[in-house]
Amino acid sequence: MKHIFYHLAAVMVVVVWGMTFISTKVLIVHGLSPQEIFLFRFLLAYAAVCPISFHRFFARNLKDELYLVGGGVLGGSLFFFLQNMALGLTQASNVSFIICTTPLLTAALTVLSVRMEKVSRGFIHGSIVALLGVGLLIFNGSFILRISPLGDLLTLLASLSWAFYSLVIRSLTRKYSPAFITRKIFFYGIITILPTFFFLPSLINPAVLLDSEVWSNLLFLGVIASSACYLLWNIVVKQLGTIQASNYLYLNPLATTVGATIFLHEEVTPVAIVGIVLVLSGVYLASKNSRPNYTAIKKQAD
Repeated sequence: MKHIFYHLAAVMVVVVWGMTFISTKVLIVHGLSPQEIFLFRFLLAYAAVCPISFHRFFARNLKDELYLVGGGVLGGSLFFFLQNMALGLTQASNVSFIICTTPLLTAALTVLSVRMEKVSRGFIHGSIVALLGVGLLIFNGSFILRISPLGDLLTLLASLSWAFYSLVIRSLTRKYSPAFITRKIFFYGIITILPTFFFLPSLINPAVLLDSEVWSNLLFLGVIASSACYLLWNIVVKQLGTIQASNYLYLNPLATTVGATIFLHEEVTPVAIVGIVLVLSGVYLASKNSRPNYTAIKKQAD
């Protein structure tokens, strides 16, 4: 029960991240490209987190600094770039579904590399139930899956990118504050997304940024969904472990569905309702049966 705050924080973060698809859709309609949205989002996030993380500029050694570079790529520029490239090559439903395999990929990588976190049979069963619910939410009764090998492969690589990001963050949180890690992740995410503008030039009209709908959605993505949520997520991973924290990512499409119903007036079908019930049941079952070895974590930290 003493970790209830971190469970609630994980839910809150994933709910906000589920809403980002709606904000991103609004910005694309206004003419912003995916890489422009990412750049503005991380620039705002970096500016927001700097005031609480100014006591250290570099990591203690080159190895840790390279881990931070990797975090900025894996959880920032590469993840979003692969996901956005995939959206141009395959169906959005394919991308949404494959991305939700991230908790399973994270669990597999964690078990292979970290002995203190184990996967129980209950976790596997809960993950399967949650993934089934995700499928019902995303396909919403149509059940039409068109295979696009390149697009689907890019999406799978995006999922792996986030899974590796979780491992990188987990190793860094034992040495540095979440605020420092978050600031560096944003910095290296910004630096590594810039080369994409050489072959995907910006076409945005600067006047668009003065539109209240545009800057309000950018503020939401940058300050709340990135700065605040990445900071909270790094804390959650430190406290709950990569497996248990990543399990909450199954709630992402659920939050998107609810948000689309409220803000875009999309209909919630009976199939979607069944999907919501399965996702919630699966997350509960998997979380109940996924417990990091806190004693081992403490010993390693000491």
